[in-house]
Amino acid sequence: MQLLGLQTSELSILFVGNRRMRDLNYRYRGLDKTTDVLSFPLTGGLTAGVPALLGDIVVCIPKALLQAQEYNVLFYEEVLRLLIHGLLHLVGYDHEKSPYQRARMEKKERELLDAIAEMD
Repeated sequence: MQLLGLQTSELSILFVGNRRMRDLNYRYRGLDKTTDVLSFPLTGGLTAGVPALLGDIVVCIPKALLQAQEYNVLFYEEVLRLLIHGLLHLVGYDHEKSPYQRARMEKKERELLDAIAEMD
């Protein structure tokens, strides 16, 4: 969060199974299937320098495990990618709006993953 200038902001993270994720995805997005991550923003926007409650990120652990295997990455790396993806949604990124927005969000995800990798 510090890399995004959000060090005084807060969010909650919930780890769930497939059934719970499917229920949430159906209830809030009308999609009757599981997904890897959902974000629920609490604010309409961010004001520079003002602490904020950003919202909630929900990660589906079985889906993360499966994707880690599919992408040939460590489980930790996949969960980190999903958390970054969810966080970017909380601060206004939306890959579903347009190809430009998708590329913008993917670029920011890579920047954050690379920055975190350098910290290790």
